[in-house]
Amino acid sequence: MSDFHQNGPIATLHDLGTRSLASLEAELTHIARRRPLALIIPSLYSELEGPALGPMLDTIAEIPYLSTIIIGLDQADREQYLHAQKFFARLPQTVHILWHDGPRLRDVDAQLAAAGLSPGQPGKGRNVWYCLGFAATCGMAEVVAVHDADILTYDRALPAKLFYPVASDAGFGFCKGYYARSNGTHLGGRVSRLFLTPLLRALKLALGPLSFLEFLDAFRYPLSGEFAVAAGDISKLRIPANWGLEIGLLSEVYRSLNPKQVCQVDIAARYDHKHQTLSPDDATRGLSRMSREIALSIYRKLATEGVTLTPELFRALKASYLRGALDLIQHYHSDARLNGLEYSFHDEEVAVDAFSRAVIEAGEDYLATPFEPAYISNWSRVISALPDIPEALCDAVARDAA
Repeated sequence: MSDFHQNGPIATLHDLGTRSLASLEAELTHIARRRPLALIIPSLYSELEGPALGPMLDTIAEIPYLSTIIIGLDQADREQYLHAQKFFARLPQTVHILWHDGPRLRDVDAQLAAAGLSPGQPGKGRNVWYCLGFAATCGMAEVVAVHDADILTYDRALPAKLFYPVASDAGFGFCKGYYARSNGTHLGGRVSRLFLTPLLRALKLALGPLSFLEFLDAFRYPLSGEFAVAAGDISKLRIPANWGLEIGLLSEVYRSLNPKQVCQVDIAARYDHKHQTLSPDDATRGLSRMSREIALSIYRKLATEGVTLTPELFRALKASYLRGALDLIQHYHSDARLNGLEYSFHDEEVAVDAFSRAVIEAGEDYLATPFEPAYISNWSRVISALPDIPEALCDAVARDAA
């Protein structure tokens, strides 16, 4: 993506192919002497047995500027946790594993629940929330980056480009990664390119150019799982516990940071990881559920911006969304042809049909529960209510490791 176009209220940092990885890593190594850098990898135990994570760790082991790796481990029993300790022991950096299903972290969660502050349902949002809190409150680093555990096209340039904008003296407090989703034969990223982008444009058509919608639409890949953040800003951010994590986090960044402190960076020429099934006939699974929860997250945020949401608005929104999404199918067909990729109009239209139902169903969910909490409490509130929780969290992770 070696262009240099800037669009919207945030800075876009491009990979123009003019700087070597060795030069970038050398500068980050110099920076890390005064600003320690930590990498968070939220992971299911099953990903330890998948094709991506092992090679990723072999690459991470060679990164010179990283001092700390934080693993959020979900769906693991005791034997699996012990295996995870051995699995991650290949890393020369200091490794902390948050065993979320272990008795000590469950005890921490019970203390939070007693105060009405538990993240609630298991999932990636809960995993990331605990890991960010651990990094910020236990003094692990000054800059923290997060990426997924299943990146099949991983290389050392990805974390370097993700860390650099926040770690350097450019004045950014938050950086979002973007890339082209492709497995080499097909385009990926259906939820982002066929759901979120046309939904945001339909909302702008219906509601006008709200600054929140302009902010979201400025991101080239708003649903990417890769971001970096200054540790000092972590305590301000609330995040959803469900599949609205990425869009909800951007909503919080919009609320908490000046757009001049926010950027996006090109972190990979091509990116591929495991793909979710569409599940067009089951709104509780796959991309159907994901799109519904993303839309619900946006609707709840719009309500806090003073927008009145009605059944009539959602019906108009569905019609506008559908027209825009179908137009984009034509664009992506031409894009795929130019790049020699296979493309199925039928499969794309099946996805759009499922996503159009999500526009309405998320609206019905919002109207049925307009006051339901959408976010996990931020760490500032947790520490205010329970000042001993950071110490308990750090101690639980250390005792598990021992």
